[in-house]
Order: sequence, then C-alpha cells, then structure tokens
Amino acid sequence: MADATDSRISITQLILIPSVITLAVTLLRLVGELQNWPSVLFNREAGGGGSIIGITWLALVFGAYFAVKLARAGDVPASAGRVIVFSVLGLVINFFGGFVGFVMQAAFPGKIAIGLILMVVGGAIPFFAWKSLAKVLLAYGYAARIPVVILMYFAMRGDWKTHYDAVPPNFPTDLSFWAKYIQLAVVPQMLMWIVFTIIMGSLFGGIAIAVVNRRRPVSQPA
Repeated sequence: MADATDSRISITQLILIPSVITLAVTLLRLVGELQNWPSVLFNREAGGGGSIIGITWLALVFGAYFAVKLARAGDVPASAGRVIVFSVLGLVINFFGGFVGFVMQAAFPGKIAIGLILMVVGGAIPFFAWKSLAKVLLAYGYAARIPVVILMYFAMRGDWKTHYDAVPPNFPTDLSFWAKYIQLAVVPQMLMWIVFTIIMGSLFGGIAIAVVNRRRPVSQPA
C-alpha cells in the first residue's frame, strides 16, 4: 500500500489532539502524586506501574484511533491479520530483548546493548505490516514521552517524591546525576516506551481494523 500519511493525511494533524490529551494526563498525574491522591490512581512507586491515571494505556486507545483515521483516509493495510501477527512477533522479540538485557542473570560483554538492540528490532517489525500506522505511532510516542523526559529532569533534581524521580530497589547509589538520569529517564522514555507505543498501538490498530472490516456489510452481486 502507498504511504498515505504523506499525501492524504498529515501526521502532525493526526497526533495533535491525542498529544494534547496525553500531556494533560501527564500533568494530572503529576498533580495527583504531589498531592498524595489515592495510590491506586496515582502510583508513586518507581516505574509507576499499574497506575490507572497514566499515559501507558493511551497507546492502545490511540493506536486504534489512528488506524481507523488512516483507513478512512484511504490508507489501509494489506491485511489486518498481518498487522496483528507482526505486532505480536515484535512484542515477543521486544520481551526477549528485555529479558536478555535486564533480567537474565548471566553476564557477558554488551549484554545491555544487545538487549536494547533486540527491543528496537521488535519495534521495527510492525513497520513491515503497516508502515503508515507505525510512523504515526512513532511520532505520537515522542510527542507523548518528550514532556515526560523533561518533567523527570526537574523531578529528579528536586526530589519531588513522585514516580518520576523514584529510584528502583537495588539501583546503584554511587552514580552521578546525569548517569542516573540517562538510565532512568532518557533510555526508558526515548527508546523502551517508544517501542512499546509502536508495538501495542499497531496491535490494537490491527484489531480495530479487523473489527471494522467484520462489521462492514458485504456488497451483494446484482
């Protein structure tokens, strides 16, 4: 399929409102954590996993939204099933990269670098199924995560006691600020979460297109 994001629909226009919504959720979460609102909504632990108020879930929602908008603009994948399968394949490679780089106990030269490369490969897989959607998700991912990286800088400098500056257990304590900032903020936000956005957004985008195609009435021959 031709890449319609260049000729039929602007990526900037497509991600503008979702990016504003995402920024609003980020700021809401910051306020909630600073005000000690319920932890089930605003988890202040390192990583902030499972918090109901957060931008992680938005990648799934907007993945489906972007897919439908692209399809309505005339840019549809060759097969919704192919998009789903390639997304799952990317997810598997991404998980494997995370395991190699950060979970596996065995130590060897370049362990973390190999893990990160595998994660990037996993994030590239969806491009082969629906390039236009993956490009939109890449742009949205950075629009969503760059404000978080900036926010984490000030949170870590100011020790705000939020998940934006919380340090995981067993994390080295003798690192400089910049070493800690790069490891806890820049690499996760600018790489890992971007890959997550592309893969999961493509997966839910493929599911959305499959549902839309199934509901579309089949034209009967005259």
